[in-house]
Amino acid sequence: MSHRSKKPSLRRVALLGVGALFATALAVPAATADAAPAADCAAADAAIYRPPASVTAAPGTVLACRRVDALPLVGDVPLTAWKVQYASTDGRGKAVAVSGTVVVPRAAWTGPGERPLVAFAPGTLGIGPQCAFSKQLAGEYQDAYEGGNIAALLRAGYAVAATDGAGYLDGQVHPYVSGADAGHALLDIARAAPGVPGSGLSAAARVGLWGYSEGGAGSLWAAQLARSYAPGLSVVGVASGGVPGDLKVVAKSLNGGAFAGFLLDAVIGMATTHPEMPFDELLDEEGRTAVRDAKMLCLVGTLARFAGGRTENYTRDGLTLDQIFAVRGPDGRTWGQIVDKNKLGTGVGPAGSGARHEIGFPVLQYRGLLDEVIPAETEEATRQAYCAARIPTQWNTYPGDHLLADFQAVDDVVKWLGDRFAGRPMPGNC
Repeated sequence: MSHRSKKPSLRRVALLGVGALFATALAVPAATADAAPAADCAAADAAIYRPPASVTAAPGTVLACRRVDALPLVGDVPLTAWKVQYASTDGRGKAVAVSGTVVVPRAAWTGPGERPLVAFAPGTLGIGPQCAFSKQLAGEYQDAYEGGNIAALLRAGYAVAATDGAGYLDGQVHPYVSGADAGHALLDIARAAPGVPGSGLSAAARVGLWGYSEGGAGSLWAAQLARSYAPGLSVVGVASGGVPGDLKVVAKSLNGGAFAGFLLDAVIGMATTHPEMPFDELLDEEGRTAVRDAKMLCLVGTLARFAGGRTENYTRDGLTLDQIFAVRGPDGRTWGQIVDKNKLGTGVGPAGSGARHEIGFPVLQYRGLLDEVIPAETEEATRQAYCAARIPTQWNTYPGDHLLADFQAVDDVVKWLGDRFAGRPMPGNC
């Protein structure tokens, strides 16, 4: 495999250092009904992020779209792009609206068949609406770091449908690390992309899934859910890196460390998806302040504000993670059981196996050998679970840490996806 020698800029490296505060987005009144996008995709920017009062359209329907002139984070690749709001389904089966970005290279597609589409799930950016990947791609904020991934796909001739993920509309909270929310949002933006007026994309196009870190988990969840949730999509492969496959293992590693802000975001994300579970009553005043602050911060600010934080410092009774996992809700379920439902690699099997999650296409998983954020044991365990389930799986490692490995893998991932689009066999290296 090849390794990119180009290192991220000092600004990107600083994502793991000093923080910056981002203001919360102002709430915008809810729309009263679903509406088909105008033929010229001329919705106001505010309309993309305004949550409808209700969503009645089928998952993958474009609800609003807006042509954007440039994507500064992507660079100077000739492209046409749209911000979109589309219908999806949350982790509990409720119809919701999600925002994202659809990008098409201006260069004509010269390969066989329709232009392929890559559905892209970004890494961790923060849980407030101000952190949405679509806003950062458009240059409204400077905290994201994966514009180069998008640019590489466009240079290869592929269209990109990059989801923000659920919970980035005004007044919402991102359900961070909720597997079903993430998987549905990614699959539905792939379904939505051909419905963007002027995109020239086909609903019959071959689709690849890609994500790293939070996006790595989201893309693998999309792979696990694709056959049951979006059987009409022609998914040909998934590339997932830096995957937090077992959230309990990750949580124990993050608690009290330099990246404890990720754990706080995860706790808030779980509380958002399970409002019936005890949460606010477990917090002390410092904990409530931490929750308020986390919703106002994006990636860099979150890391700086909460470095070294421990759950014991934010809870009334100094609860450890194990004690929080043991807390029961009104239906008798524990927080630990809810967290375990988001564990990747359980109930998976190849197409026709009868497994709960049938995966009928190849999988690429990868990690940095010096990853200081996601424990090696959970990344390797997810890979081993896929291999044990007889799912064709390629496993790559890179010499970098968590952030650097994302950049090092880009060329390999784009080539791997290209091989899947071309229908080349992939026996894997289990």
